[in-house]
Amino acid sequence: MITAPSTAEGFPSAAPRASGSEGFLSAEDLAALNPPPVIGTPGEFPFTRGIHRSMYRGRLWTMRQFSGFGTAKDTNERFRFLLAQGQSGLSTAFDLPTLMGLDSDDPRSSGEVGRLGVAIDTVDDMLTLFQDIPLQDVSVSMTINAPAAVLMAFYLAAAEERGIPWDRLRGTIQNDILKEFHAQNEVVFPPKPSVRLVIDLIEFGARAVPQWNTVSISGYHIREAGATALQELAFTLSDGRHYVEETLQRGLPVDAFASRLSFFFNAHNDFFEEIAKYRAARRLWAELMQDEYGATEPASWKLRFHAQTAGCSLQSQQPDVNVVRVAYQAMAAVLGGCQSLHTNSLDETLALPSEQAVTLALRTQQVLAHETGVADHVDPLGGSYLVESLTQSMHTGARAYFQRIADTGGMLAAIEGGFFRREIAESAYLYQQQFDRGEHIIVGVNRYQSDEDVRPEIMSIDPDVETDQLASLRRVKNLRDISDVARTLDDVRRGAAAGENLLPLLIAAAHTRATLGEMMQALGDVFGTFRFAEQ
Repeated sequence: MITAPSTAEGFPSAAPRASGSEGFLSAEDLAALNPPPVIGTPGEFPFTRGIHRSMYRGRLWTMRQFSGFGTAKDTNERFRFLLAQGQSGLSTAFDLPTLMGLDSDDPRSSGEVGRLGVAIDTVDDMLTLFQDIPLQDVSVSMTINAPAAVLMAFYLAAAEERGIPWDRLRGTIQNDILKEFHAQNEVVFPPKPSVRLVIDLIEFGARAVPQWNTVSISGYHIREAGATALQELAFTLSDGRHYVEETLQRGLPVDAFASRLSFFFNAHNDFFEEIAKYRAARRLWAELMQDEYGATEPASWKLRFHAQTAGCSLQSQQPDVNVVRVAYQAMAAVLGGCQSLHTNSLDETLALPSEQAVTLALRTQQVLAHETGVADHVDPLGGSYLVESLTQSMHTGARAYFQRIADTGGMLAAIEGGFFRREIAESAYLYQQQFDRGEHIIVGVNRYQSDEDVRPEIMSIDPDVETDQLASLRRVKNLRDISDVARTLDDVRRGAAAGENLLPLLIAAAHTRATLGEMMQALGDVFGTFRFAEQ
């Protein structure tokens, strides 16, 4: 039975929304904003209304479900299943050892191999992961950060061994290490060499893999850690600014790389606030790229972004309700003008998504695209008093955060001083207090609870996965020429110490079947390792 307590039983009414004193806004409210909102035209600077004039009338967003578990063979089967269901791009989740740059046979990996994503140890795993998938035709995303350069080396080496030219490859690698220091915590090297690896990949991609997005500057994880929408926006664009400035220091003209920078935002619950966040992001980035960094190509001004519905909003209570949450969040991302979208599965608070759940999540996007009519209109909320007011508020607030970060001494000083982590922690604490007081209502959790405990069938990982992966890794190690491996790893150390771009050296090591852990160790021999200070 579901209960619905009244406000008299201790549940206050919903907190007031961001609107006028009477609950609505008017033209007079917009006219009073200083500076006034910049609405503009879709496809034209500053792109508040979208980066393309026709938006989804010309081409739908890419439907890209995040997938990965077990061995490379297991995930390859899921990839091919999703493509058969109508998914239009692939997105790869890696297991925790891979995310931390560890081999599956490292003692620290025990019990985690293939559990929360796919295990990738060598280029052979990468070949298996994309077996029978035409990489020249399918866009591929990889969510990896500290070891991103190594995983990209595996991917490029695999493409070479399959005879696929790098200029035919399309996709994105997350490669955003700054947000790991802010929120996600999956870091290996100290901040400065970590950023150096990001810039190596941006520089190499601009010259050798021209269709690849060599960094996906991510606010998603910042938001999941407890940040507000404004903090997600401001911190993400601040990270992007730092990457641009560091790449410019390499001597690359801004228009040589800016068009391949991409972004990754959360799609959270506050429908209009999320739409405003995306619109403000486009306007801010266009202004920054033109006014501060001197970009002259329109492609360099355009902020392109992937969105994922909010994992932190999913609940284990009444998990079927997660389908409703995801649908509204997905619509906000689409009305906000995303270029690609992942919709979470209803069972993700309980386990990795089952085939049934992930198919329903994909169908949610397909219904949105083909049955609701939202794709037939370009920025249909443009000009809304509320949306334009919220967009302007986001724009102004983000600018204020940029100044605060500059006042601390810039990005690395702000990281070292704990600025980002403090801001996020304070926001998370405030939200929890509001939830505890009932000011934030979560259906099925602090309102409309149910006595019934209905659980969907969940996916389980075969316990033999780790055994199979370790056996596969042993075979690769037994067949390789260890002298070739040692030579290429020495080259990686030398290049790291000399300040060379490391991608060619990592690709050469990948071809010799050097492992992820071996390459990360070679880098660590030069860069050292990082540990967060105890708070």
